[in-house]
Amino acid sequence: MCGPKKKRITEAELEVALDSRSDRPIYRILKEARIGIAGLGGLGSNIASALVRNGVGHLVIADFDVVELSNINRQVYTLAHVGMEKAPALKEILSGINPFCEIEEHVTRVTEENVQVLFGKCDIVIEAFDVPEQKAMLVNAVLEKIPSAIVISGSGMAGYGNANAIRTRIVNRRLTICGDGTTDVADGVGLTASRVIICAGHMASRAIELILNKESITKE
Repeated sequence: MCGPKKKRITEAELEVALDSRSDRPIYRILKEARIGIAGLGGLGSNIASALVRNGVGHLVIADFDVVELSNINRQVYTLAHVGMEKAPALKEILSGINPFCEIEEHVTRVTEENVQVLFGKCDIVIEAFDVPEQKAMLVNAVLEKIPSAIVISGSGMAGYGNANAIRTRIVNRRLTICGDGTTDVADGVGLTASRVIICAGHMASRAIELILNKESITKE
């Protein structure tokens, strides 16, 4: 026996709902924002989820990898996504949260050569890679090749330790680094959902702060 037919949520209804959870009409501001995310693992997938839930209207997401069973402990994917390419899998998840978000997905390895093509129109580019060399490449390439963009990078979120050690550090007007700055998987310490999500939350929060408060894009 079939249950009652589900009512389709309209964009106007979602906008009212999102605005009702804030002390000011932020939806229209976030709706115009364009944010890029390079790397769609533990950091990138959780950051994307947070941004879409807050009403960010345009995302550019990029990753060449596929969802593996070992990703389930800290990434937003489900068992149904194992074996899928991460970019389309994440787009599917995000569209289920907010179908009115414009999501441009790229199944590709992000390199110094294609950074500008992928993220050239973004207000903010979020670095969410695993490998230190890739992190440095993305940060340096965006700062050099996309002068209008701000970079948010993650550094140090492995382990089981003190969550309060994960901080948001504003390096300069165009670069913010989130994490504890020390704990890395290479140290033999594993990754847990709790710490990864906390760091992802810092990064998503900083992105929203920058979009809503243009004056905060300064060194503190």
